[in-house]
Amino acid sequence: MHRIVFLGPPGAGKGTQAVELSRTLGIPHISTGDLLRSAVAQHTPLGTEADAYMRAGMLVPDDLVLKMLQERLAAPDAASGYLLDGFPRTLVQAEALTGFAPIDRVISFDLPESILMERLTQRRSCPKCGAVYNLVTQPPKKPDTCDACGATLVQRPDDRPEPVYTRLQTYHRQTALLLEHYRRLGLLRPIDAEGSREVVSERIREAVR
Repeated sequence: MHRIVFLGPPGAGKGTQAVELSRTLGIPHISTGDLLRSAVAQHTPLGTEADAYMRAGMLVPDDLVLKMLQERLAAPDAASGYLLDGFPRTLVQAEALTGFAPIDRVISFDLPESILMERLTQRRSCPKCGAVYNLVTQPPKKPDTCDACGATLVQRPDDRPEPVYTRLQTYHRQTALLLEHYRRLGLLRPIDAEGSREVVSERIREAVR
């Protein structure tokens, strides 16, 4: 059984690698952000409760996110394992998680801050269809134009240098204790997240083995 957590700063490539590894291992890729959006869209009781916080511009409380996660992990497809992407983010969340979701491996993505800054500040999004590009690593075929629908690409406010730097500092501050917690438990497997997608994928598979 594989019960895995992916930890890493914004821009480290967790989402892309999580999709690939979950397919390889035959386990669900579970992102709390996706869970929240799905619950809100489906107007579930938990989703309605979470939506009230989100509309008010507030963070959804840990206990509500944990309830959603517990509900998701009770689904049949998670019986043989799961891959949690970006959760837990804090030591408090990790300790709460142990009550219902055992963890076998924690893969932490290590990447220099200079590369993270470049990846995030060069990101462009399509306001029409939601496609995401990177001007350095994954540029559109035609400058400033979405390949899928032809709309003009934009830079989201939180992808500008100052907000990106703030997000990275917040991540490092929040997760320092969390990484040490999993290191003490012998579950932490840091991987070098610099390189091609194929190279990083192989490092992850080795860490899982």
